[in-house]
Amino acid sequence: MPRFFTENATMQEIVLTGEDARHIGRSLRMKPGEPLTVCACGMDYQCEITRITEDAVFLKPLSVQPCAAEPSVQVTLFQAVPKQDKLAEIVQKTVELGVFRIVPVLTARCVARPTAADFARKQQRLQKIALSAAKQSGRGIIPEVMPLLSWQEALAAMQQQDAAVMLYEEQGGRRFGDVPLAGVKRVGLFIGSEGGISAEEAQQAEDAGIYRVWLGRRILRCQTAPTAAMAILMYLTENL
Repeated sequence: MPRFFTENATMQEIVLTGEDARHIGRSLRMKPGEPLTVCACGMDYQCEITRITEDAVFLKPLSVQPCAAEPSVQVTLFQAVPKQDKLAEIVQKTVELGVFRIVPVLTARCVARPTAADFARKQQRLQKIALSAAKQSGRGIIPEVMPLLSWQEALAAMQQQDAAVMLYEEQGGRRFGDVPLAGVKRVGLFIGSEGGISAEEAQQAEDAGIYRVWLGRRILRCQTAPTAAMAILMYLTENL
């Protein structure tokens, strides 16, 4: 069933406009009486089309329930900025797996070093990728791609989570299964770029109470590691 997102939904009437309305009427060629799903703030509204105009689609909500695809934990991915277009793939795959928010981070070993203004120009495209992935995977929210943060800003933000972990390929890390996640609702996940994370940054993270996690002896690409880590987190929190 077609799936669309809105910020405003009630059980009286829902109106979709703009690109969504044009897609429903022109591309999908839907008609009054046909069903579709509207998502708002993690809730799924099962609706019936009542009227279609040139620039709006009017819907009658029939029922509403929490989106079954939304995880019980909110995972914020703090991703060190990779080279080229790898961040687009990371956004797509982690949204499909249930990430709540994606925060790009500029660390010491990032080869790509965009300014905040440079990254802001890419942010809109990345948000569109998140929207497309959310629709495809049946999410109840559109995970937000946040503005670029410095390492120190990201470190402070990770400390605000109920628990935070970082992937670290050097010795001294624990396995994911050894991280205490019982009862945790907000998890921060930090993953480095192609060069990993510096020893100084790793020590700062550990001093801040962030768990070092080791994924074994194989070195994963920076666009593979977030997918693997998200899948493990979803499994450990019974969301996969």
